[in-house]
Amino acid sequence: MATYVISDIHGEYDMLMDLLEKISLQDSDTLYVLGDVLDRGPHPIKTLRKLMVMPNVICLVGNHELMALESLKFLMQEITTENIKKLDPEMLDGFLVWVEHNGGKTTMDEFKELSLEDQKEVIEYLRDFLVYEEIEVAGKDYLLVHAGLGGFDPGKDIEDYSLKELVWDRADYDICYYADKYVITGHTPTQYIYNNPNPGYIYRKNNHIAIDCGAYMPEGRLAAICLDTGEEYYSYPNGR
Repeated sequence: MATYVISDIHGEYDMLMDLLEKISLQDSDTLYVLGDVLDRGPHPIKTLRKLMVMPNVICLVGNHELMALESLKFLMQEITTENIKKLDPEMLDGFLVWVEHNGGKTTMDEFKELSLEDQKEVIEYLRDFLVYEEIEVAGKDYLLVHAGLGGFDPGKDIEDYSLKELVWDRADYDICYYADKYVITGHTPTQYIYNNPNPGYIYRKNNHIAIDCGAYMPEGRLAAICLDTGEEYYSYPNGR
């Protein structure tokens, strides 16, 4: 009964399958996915639908799921000039930002290939994603969240943080949020963490554990950590 955490799969289905094989995930294990299953990579919907049939997977929402959900209802319609004209300008801007600047095209293309019933199931599954999760494993406390704790205040309860602060605002790894709790995040590829001596691998500092290792990037990795043992696992592009 082991507990694993991964994040930011970004449609890298083959890397996910390779990683699941490496960790030898059992039915009695629990796998937390800290958001950003969708966008960028080649098979975001295929990846999502794989997670949908795994009863031991618990997904948290990432900013890419939030962006996608804003547009998926529209994608269930036939995209015509008339329908586009009916769109709220703010929603249209969000749709274009998602598709053109945040890798939403691969999600859109695969979603449009689904039947209407399958599209509805995907949307319902996404809507059930958690915003955060607090767990205890092997005597240690963990807070799981996609991005970080924006506007961190040691006196602020986790339920008082806004969705933006938890899903969009990046973690500050120079601050120890909690002395008695580890905060596990994705969102920020470890390649982009300032003064990280080992970019592209799981980053640990000040009770932070950052696990987004840039799976969608040319030299990136998809990472998993076992909370029972602290062991790290990596999947590489092309199965290296």
